[in-house]
This record gives sequence, C-alpha cells and structure tokens, in this order.
Amino acid sequence: MNEITQLTAIVVDDEAPARALIREYLNQHSDVKVLAECSNGFEAVKAAGDLKPDLLFLDIQMPKLDGFEVLDLIGRDAASVIFTTAYDEYALRAFNVHAVDYLLKPFGAERFDEALELARIRIRTRDPLPIRELLDTHREGAAIDRVLIRDRSNVHVIPVEQIDYIEAQDDYVSIRAAGRSYLKEQTLGELEAQLAGKGFLRIHRRYVLNVSRLAKIELSEKDSRIAILHDKTQLPISRSGYTKLRGLL
Repeated sequence: MNEITQLTAIVVDDEAPARALIREYLNQHSDVKVLAECSNGFEAVKAAGDLKPDLLFLDIQMPKLDGFEVLDLIGRDAASVIFTTAYDEYALRAFNVHAVDYLLKPFGAERFDEALELARIRIRTRDPLPIRELLDTHREGAAIDRVLIRDRSNVHVIPVEQIDYIEAQDDYVSIRAAGRSYLKEQTLGELEAQLAGKGFLRIHRRYVLNVSRLAKIELSEKDSRIAILHDKTQLPISRSGYTKLRGLL
C-alpha cells in the first residue's frame, strides 16, 4: 500500500483562539495542509462537501449546529475526524465505545500529536469512521427536536412538529414538511426511533405519520384502509398500523 505523503485538513471551532492553537500545532507537521478554517457548523458542512479533506478537526459545542450534527450531515465526506471538546461526558462515552479519538480541551502538543498519528493510521488503512454507530450511541434514549437535511451545499433545519409524514425510499427517507419533500440518507427505522415520543407512528412498512396530521381513516378495496390527511394526502395503512392507530385514537 502506498504511503500518503500529505494530508489535507479542515479546522472547525467557533472560537478563534482554539483554531489558532490547532494551526500552531499543525505547523510542526509538514505533511498536513490546512484547506480551510470554519467558525460554525454550516461553514463546515459546505467546506467538507466542496473540499473533501482527509481529516477534520471538529469542535462539539458550537451554536446553531453542534459537532454531531455536522457529522450527521457530512456523512461520507468525513474520511477521518478528531473531535475537540471542553467536556461532555455523554459525548466522551460515545467516542470511547467506538474507539474514535478526541482531544479534551485544554490539550497540549504531545496529546495533539498522538491524536494526529492515530488519524494518520486510520486514513492510511482506510479504516472507515463508524458515523452511524457513533451518532446512535450519542443519541441513545434521546428524541430529536429537529431533522437536518443536506442539499448540496445547503442545510435545511426542519422542526419535527412541521413534518407531515416520512416515506422510506431504499436507504433514504423522503420527509414531507410545509408543502415540500426533502431527501435524507437514513433508514426509516432509524428516524422512527429518533422520533419516539414525538407523536409519530409507523402506519405502514413504508410510512411514518405525524398523527396530528390525520383527518380521517377510510376503507379502501379489499378491506384495506387509507389515512386521509388534513391536506387531502392519502397514505396506505397496514393491518398492524391500523391496530396501533386504533390504540391511539
């Protein structure tokens, strides 16, 4: 296997001194080229998509989009990541479970070099970052309040109460909200679990419905049933879905 002669990196932190410190440490490593610095998660998502760096130095605690939300959005564009955090016990647990490296602020040059060497090994061996597993561990037991969707360089932030229904489309889901449909790379089962306790119900193997959008249920052919939403949209209801709906209504 050929050795990588130079690594490309993006530094993401909402605090300028923190970005400057990482730059200072990276100046001691001639094999690393910094492609960009980002002061927020939205900039990071765009830069990662456009530049596709080998390595991302990613702060966790940031306004608007935190580090985990950035990771969720960039997905396959994250070749390798070194997380930086002041202290987040829950986040550290997720990293430790999946052997993903992080830098606990304040960190020194020796600890930084150690993390960088581990990242080099991951990149050299093409060891994929366990993105979905890491996010699942971080979110364990916690329902989400919004869904983030990346559309090229744009990011859509959709509060869950605005969602009408979600449809499975292979490894993607189509999210219908406010008269628009958004495509997200995630399975229906994963998103359904994240919406637990938020008023959503699986009414069919392909559909999860925001129950507040249901206007009525009608019989269709062959004793099957359909859900009629307030906007007149019609969705199929399976037998098990109908049983669950009856338990709620």
